[in-house]
Amino acid sequence: MPNFDRIVVAVALIVVLIILVRGLKSFFVGGNIDEKRKSNKLMQLRVFAQFIAIIIIMALAYFYKK
Repeated sequence: MPNFDRIVVAVALIVVLIILVRGLKSFFVGGNIDEKRKSNKLMQLRVFAQFIAIIIIMALAYFYKK
């Protein structure tokens, strides 16, 4: 896999990791309803980011398989 593709995959995975860590931090630290909403929104964003990361990885795997 060329370097550019590895960088794209790494960035996608790092974005998911950052969102996960921020969401978990908000979940464990938060006490009021706004912090719980923030944590919930971050976890929803994480699911979306994971979906995009999986699409990127699968697309690259498909194109490099040929």
